[in-house]
Amino acid sequence: MEKEGGNGHTGADQIRKFMANDPQIEALEISRDDHRIRVATIGQVDEEDLRERIENVLKQVQKDYGRLDSLTLDSGDEIQARESGETTVLEKATCETAPKLWQWRKVPWPAIEEDHDENEWQKMALFAAICGTVGLIGYGLSFQENIPTFIPIILYIIAMVAGGWDAAQDTWKLLRQGKLDIHFLMIAVAVGASIVGAWGEGALLLFLFSLSGAMEHFALYRTRREIDSLFKAAPKEATVIGDDGRERRLSVSRIQPGQLVIVKPGDIFPLDSEVEHGESAADESTLTGEANPIQKTKGHSVYSGTLNLWGVLKVRVLRSASESSMQKIIRLIQNAQDSKAPSQSFTDKFGTGYTWAVLTLTFAMFFVWWQLLGVDPFKSTPESFSALYRAMTLLVVVSPCALVLSIPSAILAAIAWGAKHGILFRGGAAVEKLAQVDLVALDKTGTLTTGDLRVQEIESFPDGHQDRLLGIAASLEANSTHPIATAILARAEEDNVAPIEITNFQSLTGMGLRGMTPEGEVLLGRRDLLKDGPLKDLVDQASTLGVGYSEVWIIANDVAGRFILKDKVRENSASVLATLKASGIRPVMLTGDRAEAALDVARQLSLDEADVHAGLFPEDKVTLVQDFGKKGHKVAMVGDGVNDAPCLAAAYVSVAMGGRGSDAALEQSEVVLMNDRIEGFHDAIRLSRKARRIIRQNLIIALGTVILMLILALGGNLPLTFGVFAHEGSTVIVCLNSLRLLLSKI
Repeated sequence: MEKEGGNGHTGADQIRKFMANDPQIEALEISRDDHRIRVATIGQVDEEDLRERIENVLKQVQKDYGRLDSLTLDSGDEIQARESGETTVLEKATCETAPKLWQWRKVPWPAIEEDHDENEWQKMALFAAICGTVGLIGYGLSFQENIPTFIPIILYIIAMVAGGWDAAQDTWKLLRQGKLDIHFLMIAVAVGASIVGAWGEGALLLFLFSLSGAMEHFALYRTRREIDSLFKAAPKEATVIGDDGRERRLSVSRIQPGQLVIVKPGDIFPLDSEVEHGESAADESTLTGEANPIQKTKGHSVYSGTLNLWGVLKVRVLRSASESSMQKIIRLIQNAQDSKAPSQSFTDKFGTGYTWAVLTLTFAMFFVWWQLLGVDPFKSTPESFSALYRAMTLLVVVSPCALVLSIPSAILAAIAWGAKHGILFRGGAAVEKLAQVDLVALDKTGTLTTGDLRVQEIESFPDGHQDRLLGIAASLEANSTHPIATAILARAEEDNVAPIEITNFQSLTGMGLRGMTPEGEVLLGRRDLLKDGPLKDLVDQASTLGVGYSEVWIIANDVAGRFILKDKVRENSASVLATLKASGIRPVMLTGDRAEAALDVARQLSLDEADVHAGLFPEDKVTLVQDFGKKGHKVAMVGDGVNDAPCLAAAYVSVAMGGRGSDAALEQSEVVLMNDRIEGFHDAIRLSRKARRIIRQNLIIALGTVILMLILALGGNLPLTFGVFAHEGSTVIVCLNSLRLLLSKI
């Protein structure tokens, strides 16, 4: 039977809506008996794109509402349904002659996509419930004198089969590879308990083991669901406006930069774009963690995966689907889940080698109790447990289930929380390392300041060539994402200055840009380009800039000039730096800007003059970061530009401003602040420190339990039931402790 969605809609509703909104589709035929799908169109269509769009929507329907062959496909307001046996044809209302023009094309039946994490924990919980229920019934019947003794034993066996089913499957897979793990130990203990007549203890062990396994998988499922929720809303197709003004639906993967897309209220922005017409607001919380709506008008950027709240917008696509903001996040998180934390290597050692060590210890202690201490090998008495019983108890308490889960469960939960709040950790190592940072080096422009530079004035020497210089500068900066480039390009557009042809373009790392025009070579960059050349006097005679202003010089064939720009400090930079100082982290500013501009920003941020380093080239920043490290500091570097990439790589932890950050900076970063808010860095520090505390708590719980129970078990009088509760209880506590991170307010 078809299930309803949370809003009361059904799979048929979704299919009908898809057909109604797609002008190319006239009819859809679904044959349930032979799993055949055909679509009818009129005229020429892009078959590959059409097939991809239909496959996407049918896969989504099958995932949300159940198998396609079990859906009830009925008529709606705009779409009529015709039944013929096991075949349903959904068609739009049209004239009588239109069907004669239809062209039918086959579409593959969608494969069933299951959420394995969700199914796994549910299946394990079901087996644990069966084990617990049947085992409890067997335990109750064991006290009934009129019940034969074999009946409770049969129930215990059924309970152990249910509780150990998943562990047995995993053990069998590993045995075929010549490996052993904790699951093997649990099966061995259950079998050993049965041999010595401790049927109830064996059933209890497997019940708690299967229950803790279900909770472990549930914890991972919840964590991954938090991450997956970022991406599920991303649309698979969008409405494109062609050159002829006609609208048509296209798969997002086939939309190219430069195409015009219409986005209606309540729709998800399919691709990174720029608003060309209309006014609205966007909910960017899924991407940046920012809860407040962001106004969007002509010229504003919109990002894939974010929500258009109220207006109809026409947007010009900036990047293809594979390079969109959402896809960058997906790749970062996928890489993060594959990267392990440093302390995780400690628990990774508990594999086959540890299992063999445990089995060897257990086997040796069995003979010690039997041969050296004279304990009966198999038969327990009220005064003393048998040697085999003691060995089984020892085997249980030294199994490192909780220890193995103590670190990865906390790391994954921290990554999930960060992803939901605009902080992306590119691996478990970043989560742990960030907690150790005691000095943070911050780039000025775009990090401590907004990076929204504005060209305040253009000076030309001789005067009168401002537009010409602006056109050259705009051409040189056309392919750059640096805030200065953005400011120059914005001024060129504002003044309607056309760019000119540039050849032999070259980037001078840390200095500026160079190229050739029909009139000769041109240079654009910092004051150092001119101070040692023939234009040194010109530089010296130029008026002194006011505090808070920056400059970029340009040299052409027979003219020179400079662009005077101004930036502003981020609203929360001062409070963030004060909070970092209070938490024991020393903030330091690194910038290539003039000392006067840097000190002006430092005064606004209450930053000590000794912690301001201005006029730096990229290699100078790297040297400073390395020097801090040599002095014993754990340095985090926060930056956003191409010139920050080298020192990001040199830092102990690298942090990039993800919204406006360059690809080079993002590539070198271990932590990405997607919301471009400096407060996110402090949140990341607090999250990292909390994750480290939880990891330590987990390790204390896990190791403490193993050591304590080991001492008691070696004494020979620890009941198996008590050992089982201690072992599995510590595993459950570790999982629940890690899940606290998902509910954390930080």
